[in-house]
Amino acid sequence: MALAPLPRINEITSAIIKAAIEVHRALGPGLLEAPYFACLVYELRNAGLRLDTERRVPVVYKEVRIDCGFRVDLIVEDTVVVEVKSLAQVAPVHPAQLLTYLKFTGCPAGLLINFNVPVLKNGLTRVLNT
Repeated sequence: MALAPLPRINEITSAIIKAAIEVHRALGPGLLEAPYFACLVYELRNAGLRLDTERRVPVVYKEVRIDCGFRVDLIVEDTVVVEVKSLAQVAPVHPAQLLTYLKFTGCPAGLLINFNVPVLKNGLTRVLNT
């Protein structure tokens, strides 16, 4: 997978954040993850973005591909991994999990979106695959 230029990554992440804000404004905090996920998928498709939902991603261990039922929530434009959460508090393992997803998918950027916050900007974490 070729690395997307930074302006393209910024454009895609901005569109995802805009869609997430729209979903958060409509639903508010306090729901389980599934409604946020479904509404975010709807908004992203409405915005004309290409995305894969729950893509199976194998773990590569010592050059062996191991299918462990590992699924990534969303991959937008083959560039940005989106992990949707609805948690009381994001734990340090969640950004680490996103970074691992970036490593296994080869995507250059990821967004961790926790919808269970009063103001969505406080639930956003952007991670780059350096």
